[in-house]
Amino acid sequence: MTDLVSPAGTGAGAPLPQAVLRACGALRRALPALLVYAGVRALGIAVLAVWGYGTGKSPHQLLSARWDSIWYARIAEQGYGYTLHLPGGKVHADLAFFPLLPWLERGLSAVFPLSAGDAGLVVSAVSSLLAAWAVFLIGERLYGRRAGVALVALWAALPVGIVQSMAYSESLFTALAAWSLYAVLTGRWVWAGAFAALAGLTRPVGAAVVLAVWLGVLAALRRGKEEEPRRGGRPEPRKPARMLLGAVLAPLGWLAYFAWVGVRTGGPTGYLDVQGGWGNGFDGGLAFGSFVAQRLFGPAFAAGLGLLVGVGLVLWLYAACVRQRQPLPLLGYAGAVLLLALTAKGYFGSKPRLMMPAFPLLLPLAVAAARARPVRAVLTVSTVVLVSAVYGAFWLNGSGPP
Repeated sequence: MTDLVSPAGTGAGAPLPQAVLRACGALRRALPALLVYAGVRALGIAVLAVWGYGTGKSPHQLLSARWDSIWYARIAEQGYGYTLHLPGGKVHADLAFFPLLPWLERGLSAVFPLSAGDAGLVVSAVSSLLAAWAVFLIGERLYGRRAGVALVALWAALPVGIVQSMAYSESLFTALAAWSLYAVLTGRWVWAGAFAALAGLTRPVGAAVVLAVWLGVLAALRRGKEEEPRRGGRPEPRKPARMLLGAVLAPLGWLAYFAWVGVRTGGPTGYLDVQGGWGNGFDGGLAFGSFVAQRLFGPAFAAGLGLLVGVGLVLWLYAACVRQRQPLPLLGYAGAVLLLALTAKGYFGSKPRLMMPAFPLLLPLAVAAARARPVRAVLTVSTVVLVSAVYGAFWLNGSGPP
C-alpha cells in the first residue's frame, strides 16, 4: 500500500524509508478526515447504546450477532455446508456469502481470544478506517482536501451508516473497492487489479470494481495513443504490461468463487441458483417497481412516496456525477453498484445498504459542502450526522434485517 500513496509518477522501486515517509505523509493529510469519521461512527454507536438501554436490546448483539453476521460467523467456525429449508420452498444456503470476511474472522479468532462475531467487528472497524482513508484520498485528488474531508463525513453519515460498524462485509468491500479505485486514478495497475480481486472475494458486487479497473485501463490506453505524437511515438516502458496484469488480476477473485460454487453445486449457474433459493436474482427492477407501486396505491402511500423520492434522489446524484465529469472508472463503478442494487429482487429493505459502497455519488454534495462557508457547512453536516445516528439506531432495532 505504500506504493499507492506515493506521488504520481513515482515508481515501485523507491527506497523503503522514502516509501514509508510518503505513506506517513498521506496518513497525516488524511488524519482530520479519519478523526471526523471516527467521531461520526462513535456517535452512531453511542445513540444505538442509549436506544438499546431503553428497549432492552444489546447493542453488541445487534452489531455482531444478527442476520448476515450469524451466517458469516457460522462459516468462519464450521466452514461452508449449512442449508436452511424454509416453508414456501425457499432454501437458504451459506454459499450465498462470499468467503473473505469469514476467512478473516477465522484467522483473527485463531490468533486472539475473540469469537467469530467479535472478530467481524474488528475487521469492520479496521476496514472502515481504511475505507475512509481511501475515500479521502480520492476526494482530495479530484477536488481538494476540504472536499475529501466532506466526502468522508457524508459517507460516514449515510442513513444506513451504522452497517459500517457491524460484522457485515460492506466496510471490508468498500475499503478494497476504494483502494482499487485510487490505484486506478494514480496509475498503479497491479495494485488496482489485486484490490479488485480481493473485492471480488468479498461481495457479488465485486464485478463493479472489475469494471472500474477495465475502464481505467481503456481510458489510459486511449490517452496514451493521443499523447504518442507529442512524445515522438515513444511508449512508456512496462506500463502496458502492468495494465494488462492489473486487468487480468481484477476478475480472478469473483470468478474463482463463482467457479467454486459451480463445482460444489454441480452446475455452471450454481451461484445464481443459490441466490434464487434465497429469493434473490435480477429481473430488471420489476419486483422492486411492483413493491413501490403497491405502496403508492395502497394504505402505505407515504412509504411508497418516500421510496420513490429516495430512488429519484440517487438517480439525480448520479446525473450530477456525470455533469461533474468524474473520471470514467468512478462513474462506471458507481453506476454498476446502483444498477445491481436497483434491478435485484429480494429483501427490499436491504437496498440502501447495497448502495452504500457507491461513495462517488456523494462527491457533488462534498464539493458543495467544501465550497460553502465553514459555519454553514459544519452545521449542515452535523445535522445530517445526528439524524443518521438516530435513524441508524431505529433501523437496527427493527424487525427485519438491514
